[in-house]
Amino acid sequence: MVYPFICFYLLLLDGFKLTQQEIQSYSFSQNPLHLKKSSSSSTGNNKTVTISVMEGDSVALNTGVTEILTDDLILWTFRLYNSETRIAEIYKQISSIYDKENNVRFRDRLLIDEQTGSLTITNINKLHSGLYKVQIINGDVKHKSFSVAVYGLLTVPVISDSPRNLSISERSSQQNCSLVCSAVNVGHVTLSWYRGHSLLSSISVSDLSSSLSLPLEIECLDDSYSCAVSYSFTNKTKHLNITDLCQTCSDGQPVSVKPLILATVILLLLLVVSVLAMKMFCHSRSYKEAPQETNSDFCGRSRLY
Repeated sequence: MVYPFICFYLLLLDGFKLTQQEIQSYSFSQNPLHLKKSSSSSTGNNKTVTISVMEGDSVALNTGVTEILTDDLILWTFRLYNSETRIAEIYKQISSIYDKENNVRFRDRLLIDEQTGSLTITNINKLHSGLYKVQIINGDVKHKSFSVAVYGLLTVPVISDSPRNLSISERSSQQNCSLVCSAVNVGHVTLSWYRGHSLLSSISVSDLSSSLSLPLEIECLDDSYSCAVSYSFTNKTKHLNITDLCQTCSDGQPVSVKPLILATVILLLLLVVSVLAMKMFCHSRSYKEAPQETNSDFCGRSRLY
């Protein structure tokens, strides 16, 4: 009874229609920023898992089966838009992978676990984004779907002066330090400035962009500032520790060269004025000499006792 049912089910495979839940889970191709690294939803015996992954990584799609029996059938298909393709299967405990002549997209990238039927995609790229479906037939029929979104590699953002390169003396004369953080050849990312764990500002792009920039003005530089370019599940961060871009902070306060020089000059002028005033005062006084015991006053003259 099992074998005729399996044959009939395989004949109907090409006409199999996605459920509404699967269509909703497949909407990542229109708005991938709403994906999480891994999430799941289910309708009846059909479960959909959403996975976000970076190019070049490996992804394991787990069936949840602990052991495959002799008459069990594990069938994997890949669906992109309106096209569904059989890519791997296990029947009579014999595994088959269809990644050669008829499916160049997955060539030498598919591995199937002969004990559980789980499928692994190695060295994944953007061509592998789509809906993966496994049908588990062992007297009962179970379905499980994986909505996989593959993202491009992130590079560390670049921090530079803004809006133009200034000399150190010119930077010292400015009250604030202007910086810009940039990321190139990115899409579906968020670019953010942080101070410690606190978000200062951010900007997002929902499609491909050749360049993304975010300015920042600070009074002085300490080691708590950083800029990050991120997907919803991973990021690359650049810490602002280049001291020639801004003046460094002292105890959390800006170090300003001009006020320090001005204060030093004022102190020197006060000292000179005090000395001159003392000399003028001493010259304006006259003391008479006497044979009594004397003691010198602050002008250097003898005082009578």
